[in-house]
Amino acid sequence: MRVVTGDKSGRETTEWWRGAVIYQIYPRSFRDSNADGIGDLRGIAEGLDYIASLGVDGIWISPFFTSPMKDFGYDVSDYCGIDPSYGTFEDFDRIIERAHALGLKVIIDQVYSHTSDEHVWFKESRTDRTNAKADWYVWADPKSDGSPPSNWQSVFGGSAWQWDGPRKQYYLHNFLTSQPDLNVHNPHVQEAVLDVMRFWLDRGVDGFRLDALNFSMHDPQLRDNPPSGAPMTEVTRPFDMQIKQYNQSHADIPAFLERLRGVLNEYDGRFTVAEVGGPDPLAEMKAFTEGGKRLDSAYNFDFLYAPDLTAARVRASLNQWDGTPEEGWPSWAFSNHDAPRAVSRWSSVDDYGQVARLSLLLLLSLRGNPIIYQGEELGLPQGHVAFEDLLDPEAIANWPHTLGRDGARTPMPWAANAPQAGFSCANRTWLKVDSDHAPLAIDQQIKDPQSMISYTRHLLAQRQAMPALVAGTSELLDTPDEIVAFVRSSPEGDVLCAFNLADHSVGWSPPSAFTDAKIVANERETGSGEGIATTMPRRSGYWATTNGG
Repeated sequence: MRVVTGDKSGRETTEWWRGAVIYQIYPRSFRDSNADGIGDLRGIAEGLDYIASLGVDGIWISPFFTSPMKDFGYDVSDYCGIDPSYGTFEDFDRIIERAHALGLKVIIDQVYSHTSDEHVWFKESRTDRTNAKADWYVWADPKSDGSPPSNWQSVFGGSAWQWDGPRKQYYLHNFLTSQPDLNVHNPHVQEAVLDVMRFWLDRGVDGFRLDALNFSMHDPQLRDNPPSGAPMTEVTRPFDMQIKQYNQSHADIPAFLERLRGVLNEYDGRFTVAEVGGPDPLAEMKAFTEGGKRLDSAYNFDFLYAPDLTAARVRASLNQWDGTPEEGWPSWAFSNHDAPRAVSRWSSVDDYGQVARLSLLLLLSLRGNPIIYQGEELGLPQGHVAFEDLLDPEAIANWPHTLGRDGARTPMPWAANAPQAGFSCANRTWLKVDSDHAPLAIDQQIKDPQSMISYTRHLLAQRQAMPALVAGTSELLDTPDEIVAFVRSSPEGDVLCAFNLADHSVGWSPPSAFTDAKIVANERETGSGEGIATTMPRRSGYWATTNGG
């Protein structure tokens, strides 16, 4: 897709990624080609025709790098290696070749915050305090009483510091103890990371999704974080009882990103999107994407962990991005490999189908890049994983207070009546296939013109035909509290997007400019051609135009 558009500064831009729809693949659960129960790169290659048929613009592949898999690939032990469980470089090159032939861009994860403790860099770093990589990780002496250097807490629970016998020092780990944090302040570490980027760019990738980016630098003074004031009764982990003032979000991160951008600029048409977590990520998202000199886009967790979908929540998110000069470009995700699936968070079983369609209609209308997580186009709810089958260390540690990540990572159902729902020929898969997902399998939905897959295809085609929805401006309208509505605009025409996210009907009349507008898509279908009613049913939405779309 080639997008030519402008922003409020009047600049014209030509960028494939602006407004592109990205399909996230979690390789371990996408498709198993060799009957070992684990999804792999060859399985991804086999599934590319299906993905392209949806009408998306690119794929994002979660980590497939060499790893002990304690955090299932986000603990990298070789940034330039492919884990044997996923395949070979020949398999990866086949993905690049086939994806590009189908018109799909390929984005891969990069994890620059931390590595596995099995990475050769860490093995050398921990040997003593004078080796060549001694300062490649975050090491610190204990306090005089032997306790950790600061009060920082790990995301997965407990202190973020681990004592290491060979060094007689603590090392920082914001996640698992087996995931030591890189010292990205060190210019030698930065150079090593830039070399990793060049390695994958030279292999033909079209961009990167940068994991846990705001954890990549820490306060060198190791000052204690202040308390957040949240009582333990209201949180699931000590991590949430602190304001993360010093262990993440350091002011030097944007300068590091400018170095990354310098490498990316050596290659044409590359795209970068950052994951930015935290309770107040907006300032970082804008700093990381400012002025086209750092990253292209960023997304946060506004919707990924939201317990409900409300008009107030959508308005608050949209108000943060107004297209002013030098502002970056947002991306949006409602589900991913880390968060419980949206339909299970936002609806009851009886409403799964309607909310799956409504949330996709909303996602594809937001100004930015929509990211569809594998299975979202099937309307998959959160998979059921019994406690004894859990593999996610976070879920095990916090059981039963959180849903964990395994339920969003259960294998994709490809064929309803095949063993393992067509995901694998193995007798046992790494996570069990949820039997409730089998009726939603791809082979069943593809032949049904009323299915969620068919709706996804038609909706993506409709969006592609409307430049305002791809990369136009966005203006929020005054509405009743239960409704969120906005106008997406481009020189080719305007699109009214309206959503009643409440559980009851609400009256609302659109602006006079849309009095005679026709609906081109709603939560049931595309191309209805109906006029706009003055009452919106519960959990409904539409796109409407005055020029027939």
